[in-house]
Amino acid sequence: MEKKPQESTLSISEVDRHIDDFMAIFNFTTSDPSTFILMGIPGLEARHIRISIPFSTSYLISLFGNIMLLFVVSKEQTLHKPMYLLICLLALTDIATSTFVVPKALCIFWFNLKGITVHGCLTQMFLLHTVSFMQSAILVTMAFDRYVAICNPLRYATILTNARIAKLGLVGLIRSVICMLPLPMLLSRLPFCADRSILQTHCEHMAVVKISCGDITVNKMYSFVIVFVVIGIDLTLIALSYSLIIRAILRISSKRAHQKALNTCTAHICVMLMMYTPGFLTSVTHRFGQGIAPHVHIILANLYLLLPPMLNPIIYGIKTKELHDKVGKYTCRR
Repeated sequence: MEKKPQESTLSISEVDRHIDDFMAIFNFTTSDPSTFILMGIPGLEARHIRISIPFSTSYLISLFGNIMLLFVVSKEQTLHKPMYLLICLLALTDIATSTFVVPKALCIFWFNLKGITVHGCLTQMFLLHTVSFMQSAILVTMAFDRYVAICNPLRYATILTNARIAKLGLVGLIRSVICMLPLPMLLSRLPFCADRSILQTHCEHMAVVKISCGDITVNKMYSFVIVFVVIGIDLTLIALSYSLIIRAILRISSKRAHQKALNTCTAHICVMLMMYTPGFLTSVTHRFGQGIAPHVHIILANLYLLLPPMLNPIIYGIKTKELHDKVGKYTCRR
């Protein structure tokens, strides 16, 4: 009978210990070696709730706009053309980009759930960068599409078919996967420091590299070379396409035809600026902006991922007359 209180006390202490362990797991403390800690936006923790408003708003607008584009193009037989198929591919990548980033960021802002497993972090990083390279490939194909439409309109239907666009999209996806696959493989071989806090809302490559205690020379060099080569080639092809387009437009004598040709390229140019400009600023500040406050790096990286998915469907919906009319047919219907 005298042992019962001792057993009861022991059991209570064990329960307390298990509760502590559970809370440690739930809160994803840094003591877990298989977990990284996404810090959100350090220095602005008190404003996380307010910061979550533009995050969630941009996500909802992005989902609504891109799903609407996909729905309208799928429903309207007259839009089953290479140009609109490319817009649909871009819409799919935009949905993927937002979905890979925003839900986890909102968990950090709303519930302070900062933990992410190492494998989950590397997977998120791989998917994000793969989709980013896929978007670049789509923009190159769009530039080629506009080049053929303006410079060689009589052969447009034979050069660019829906099947050929699908094949080019598949080639772009395979290229992106091959280029990005070494990144998580290289990172998985590195030792990480005891403090596994990532100063980001998501697992961005350079942010993860910075918490490693090993030699990161190969990782930094590979990421720099692959971005420089792939994005450099894509931008060169886009610039070449548009230089030929501008030369063809300048040869058009009719002002009306001249204006029409320019209008067909306006949406694509806006989308390119929306994608490449924040990405370029993010890359430059990561590598050369050591004196810039950490939250500026993080905000730029998130703008790069959140703005294009939100604005792309709006730009195409406004600037592409045929698409604009079809969207209006569904949104303004009584």
